[in-house]
Amino acid sequence: MADNILDDRTALITGSTSGIGLGMARALAEAGANIVLNGLGDTQEIESLRAEMAGRYGVEVIYDGANMLEQEEISKMVRAAQEKFGCVDILVNNAGIQYVSAIEDFPEDKWQAIIDINLVSNFHTIKAALPAMKTQNWGRIINLASAHGLVASPYKSAYVAAKHGVVGLTKTVALEIAESQITCNAICPGYVRTPLVEGQITDQMKIHNMSREQVINDIFLVAQPSKRFVEVEELGQVAVFLCSSAAKSINGASLPVEGGWTAK
Repeated sequence: MADNILDDRTALITGSTSGIGLGMARALAEAGANIVLNGLGDTQEIESLRAEMAGRYGVEVIYDGANMLEQEEISKMVRAAQEKFGCVDILVNNAGIQYVSAIEDFPEDKWQAIIDINLVSNFHTIKAALPAMKTQNWGRIINLASAHGLVASPYKSAYVAAKHGVVGLTKTVALEIAESQITCNAICPGYVRTPLVEGQITDQMKIHNMSREQVINDIFLVAQPSKRFVEVEELGQVAVFLCSSAAKSINGASLPVEGGWTAK
């Protein structure tokens, strides 16, 4: 993907202080976009990250700590970004949490939090950002769904429900803005190599007394035919492509990036 194709654009990426969101923020910054980071973490570490990204890519990078469970904080974050940069040209809804349990034991508060962060927050960010995109007749909305937005797995009822909802929301928004120069698409990753997943691998090795290779192949990648993790850099480049002119006719799509998982 050519560098600087997103000069003078601004991208807001929720949940972007680590993992997939950070990888997407870096890719969009490398392509020339100013960046609004959002997410959890140590204040000093986030500031170091912000300054490093700004210096490395030569773009403006700001941070907003909006709680993605709070509608008013989400709306304020979008408004602040619009006041700073004029428009949120690119919105990446990435923030998400997970909890695994049989449905009869699933805590109600965990269910609600997963639905609110993984799905409802997307509604609030899109509602806040879309009017300015319509005014300038250009915008890119990218929702991070999951392979679990297309297929299900046991013990992940809230996550699967939320991610299927993200796919449906993506299609609906795409139809509503189809005659404009705005697109709304979902990226559906399989298992991605992130610090969070690396920690989970270590935990599963201890729990099951298994080797690292056994945990990766028999637990994490059992449904992923490629038998390798998706890298965050791959997802970042998919996001950049969806923001490019080459993808202007891709709208309402759910793009699997999961090594063939959903082909089965």
